Amino acid sequence: MASNLLKALIRSQILPASRRNFSVATTQLGIPTDDLVGNHTAKWMQDRSKKSPMELINEVPPIKVDGRIAACEGDTNPALGHPIEFICLDLDEPAICKYCGLRYVQDHHH
Repeated sequence: MASNLLKALIRSQILPASRRNFSVATTQLGIPTDDLVGNHTAKWMQDRSKKSPMELINEVPPIKVDGRIAACEGDTNPALGHPIEFICLDLDEPAICKYCGLRYVQDHHH
């Protein structure tokens, strides 16, 4: 069904038939979006006074879980979280959520 919708949109010229048009996308001011992304990233990397998102998430200690499976939603508020991910904790090292980077470890009660 989705492929039929896509074909209909391409035929009606709402979507371009060629994928090459996406690589030269520009803003309303005519600035290539690739330049904006590159400049934004470079600006972020130059400012060493702020921590990167990965540095901030690595400061959070691994979350201890009683069972073998952790369920990560990113946040207690569904509007701020991500799709639920069930993470297997069978390994000794902390397992990492692929969406938010939170780490989980099985809490062994010995």
